[in-house]
Amino acid sequence: MKVIGLTGGIASGKTLVARMLRDLGAHVIDADALAREVVAPGAPAYREVVAAFGPAVVRPDGTLDRAALAARVFGDPQARATLNRIVHPHVRQRMAEALAAAAAAHPDGVIVLVIPLLLDTAPADLYPFDGIVVVWLDEAAQEARLMARDGLTREEARARIAAQRPLREKLAEATWVIDNSGTPEETRRQVEALWRRWQGEAGQQGRRDARGNPPAP
Repeated sequence: MKVIGLTGGIASGKTLVARMLRDLGAHVIDADALAREVVAPGAPAYREVVAAFGPAVVRPDGTLDRAALAARVFGDPQARATLNRIVHPHVRQRMAEALAAAAAAHPDGVIVLVIPLLLDTAPADLYPFDGIVVVWLDEAAQEARLMARDGLTREEARARIAAQRPLREKLAEATWVIDNSGTPEETRRQVEALWRRWQGEAGQQGRRDARGNPPAP
């Protein structure tokens, strides 16, 4: 089994790369999806978030207004820290449970944990990673894609990018880098090459003897 951390920056293309890896056969666990689950009405973190941020972040149907909440926390570091303090422990618990279940179900597979803030705020020893993939994009392209994706102004996009650790700093901590500044086809070729490398490493590991030594040439 191989456990891979996948991270990057906002609008850098983490979801695209994760989808490509899933198509190739990886088991993907997405922290953002788990974060939405733990703040759903009736879920563990929901009442805490509403108590901290008030009815202005609640839609008429009772669900959290994620856009309103994002606008609040991206402009206020203290509010962002409060939200992280509420949500992150619940997400980490759910992710640990999902990882354990995936490891039991796919003992010889590749498990990818998609964690946007893996190299920002997560503890260094959060999970037993075999390596970390950083999805990279230059800041101008990141800004343009974020504006197009979320309908933000340039100032709003810049504020959200500035709220995270710069991508260029994360590159130094990456085991592998996927450059997503080109076309989806160019990104896919990089992802497929990385997948082949992982499969080759798994094959070599599988051919080791009981003492962990590779076969004699």
